[in-house]
Amino acid sequence: MIPVRNRDPGLRVKMSLADMDTERGFSGADSECPFSEVIELNVGGQVYVTRHITLVAVPDSLLWTMFSKKTPKDLARDNKGRYFLDRDGFLFRYILDYLRDLNLVLPDYFPEQSRLQREAEFFQLRDLSTRISPRVSKDNSISDDICQSETEEGALQCGIGSSSGMETLRMMSAMSSARSPSPESRKSGYITIGYRGSYSIGRDIQTDAKFRRVARITVCGKTSLAKEVFSDTLNESRDPDRPPERYTSRYYLKFNFLEQAFDKLTEVGFHMVACSSTGTCAYTNNDPNEDTIWTSYMEYVFCRD
Repeated sequence: MIPVRNRDPGLRVKMSLADMDTERGFSGADSECPFSEVIELNVGGQVYVTRHITLVAVPDSLLWTMFSKKTPKDLARDNKGRYFLDRDGFLFRYILDYLRDLNLVLPDYFPEQSRLQREAEFFQLRDLSTRISPRVSKDNSISDDICQSETEEGALQCGIGSSSGMETLRMMSAMSSARSPSPESRKSGYITIGYRGSYSIGRDIQTDAKFRRVARITVCGKTSLAKEVFSDTLNESRDPDRPPERYTSRYYLKFNFLEQAFDKLTEVGFHMVACSSTGTCAYTNNDPNEDTIWTSYMEYVFCRD
């Protein structure tokens, strides 16, 4: 029998691409997948680009169901055609890291462990959720976010005089101590709070002043200290991967009340050591009878010995 040689170079290309797909783990059925190999996601406003095989890496997970059991028309999209997920866009990066090789390495100081576990549960990644589960699970009827007042009230409801009530109180106290670092383990250092605002003082015939809402409170200092004090109220999307012992001036708070920032600093042992302010005055136009606009910037320096 005389061997037949393929004289169509295009067919050779098609065969080589098929071989590549076989090496990557695509079967014949997968070749009919309605999704493209590279997929763009919009997760809570954060854009991610990944491979389809990564999203379906864990069978029976939510993403596996979405991108293997459904079609593109079944999934929500944003105005640019990207698949949209209404979840925490910052924490999704860790979900995606886990899906790539079924392993996850978190930063040395990671204050959002409980929130990441919640995301893992939402995406039905049971193994990941088990790995990052808090020290005291929900089976013990103790919430990871319980506050001091709830602790005392719960102990009273259980009955302080009973042994079960006392045991509950001891467990809750241990949790509170675990969340709040002991004086020996607290690191000393400085944190600077910046506050910019403006307001208008009306003309002499007006008795009230019109204030404008402050847009942002900035935080400067060592990364580990800033995360310890402000935790999930710290917006670190502009500088998410800075090592704990490095300094940054790119953080800001998710709230607009100085007193709230002061309370958080005081609760963990900081006290104010210095402050400064500057102010400028300007008219909205050249008419001196118009409202006067004042702009001010203030900084407050806190220290923990």
